[in-house]
Amino acid sequence: MTQVTAMFVMFILYGVLPVAGIYLGYRGIKKVTAPKMLEYEAMPQLGYIPEKSLPNDVKTALTQINTKGEKLSLIYGDTNNDGKIDDKDTVTETYIMIQNLMDKHIPEAVADYRRLHDLEGTRADTTKIKNSNVTGKEALLEVLGTINIQFDDLLNASYHQDGQKLLVTNRYLQQRFNNPTQDNTVQVLQTTHLDKE
Repeated sequence: MTQVTAMFVMFILYGVLPVAGIYLGYRGIKKVTAPKMLEYEAMPQLGYIPEKSLPNDVKTALTQINTKGEKLSLIYGDTNNDGKIDDKDTVTETYIMIQNLMDKHIPEAVADYRRLHDLEGTRADTTKIKNSNVTGKEALLEVLGTINIQFDDLLNASYHQDGQKLLVTNRYLQQRFNNPTQDNTVQVLQTTHLDKE
C-alpha cells in the first residue's frame, strides 16, 4: 500500500465516517423527537401545525372536513370524469368555494385559534370572548361545524342530482326500448288475429 493510499484510507476511517455517523445520529434523534404534524391531504396548509397543539374535538372536526372536502373536490372539480382534476376540467363556482374554504378560511380560523391559545394558554378554552357567549375553542368548533354542515349539504345535493340523472336515463331507456317492444307485441297479436280469420 502506498503512502497516498494509506492517507486516503485514514481520512475515510477517521474523518468521513465519524462525521457521517454524528450527522446521521443527529438527524435520527431530531426525527424521533420532532412533534407529529397534522396531515390533511385536502388541507396541506395545516401541515405546519403540531398535532398536540389542537384539542381532540377540533382534530376530529378537521378530519371529517378533510374527508368530505376530498370527495367534494373530486365531485365538483373533476367535471370530465377522468379521475383527476386538471386543465381539461371546467371550473365551477362550487369547486372554487370548496377550495377557498379548504385553502384559506379553515387554515385562517385554526391560526386565529392558535394565536389565542398561544397568547392566553388554557384561557382560550375556558374564558368567554367579550360580547359573546363562547370561548375561543367553541368559536373555532362553530366555524368548523358550519363548514361541516355545508359540506354535508353539498354531498346530499350531489347524491340527489346524480340520482335524478339515473332516473332520467332510466325513463329515457324505458321509453326508447319498451314502447317499440309493446308496439311489436300489438302488431304480432293483430297479425295472429287476422291469420285466424
